[in-house]
Amino acid sequence: MQETTSTKPNGQDQSPASSPQRVAANRANAQHSTGPRTEEGKKRSSLNALRHGLTGHVMVMPDEDLAAYKRFTQGFFDQYHPKNDTERALTQSIVDLSWKLNRITALENNLLVVGMTEHAGDVNTAHPEVHDALAMAKAYRDQSRMFANLGMHENRLLRERERVIKQLVELQAERRKQENYDLLRASRLLKLHKSKGVPYNPADDGFVFSNAEIETYIRRDDRYEEARNTRFDPDDD
Repeated sequence: MQETTSTKPNGQDQSPASSPQRVAANRANAQHSTGPRTEEGKKRSSLNALRHGLTGHVMVMPDEDLAAYKRFTQGFFDQYHPKNDTERALTQSIVDLSWKLNRITALENNLLVVGMTEHAGDVNTAHPEVHDALAMAKAYRDQSRMFANLGMHENRLLRERERVIKQLVELQAERRKQENYDLLRASRLLKLHKSKGVPYNPADDGFVFSNAEIETYIRRDDRYEEARNTRFDPDDD
């Protein structure tokens, strides 16, 4: 885990966690917070609800986390493009597992910073890098069980997310294979009806495609066939 350090004018590095000036500045900034000041405002601001679209359950989280969670969720749905309820449920599982993994990383970093801040005054050395290293070691020592538990939880979540992603990818591959097969059959039936001059309704044969979707498939398939049968002269530019 890497530390983020700031550079002093004399060229030495000093950790933000062990800098009295930084601590004082943070406290001063906190006093100028523009957040809600009344008890009613704090309660309304701190707890915001999101009704889960799949389960119908209400998720309660801070306002900033709620907005971030929505953006986070949309990113995964844009990536996997789920087409049915099963695919949407698996995609949502990937979202929630990934969100929990990110939260574990944040918890580990925050625990480390808190521990280093608490032990900043316990380390007697003038060298800033040595000071931060010893303060970090004390923080790890004091919270070793917590860090170990977080690590075990993280590994479990990683394995579960890998399993769900594999399941979703395999399910979507099978679904696309079936869709292509059904489109091929529907395209042949549409061509047959056109040759006879009669309208065709895909639903009569159990297809969920529209005629426009089938026409698009036929045009794409015709282009592929034309390209496959075209001989290209390597001397042509």
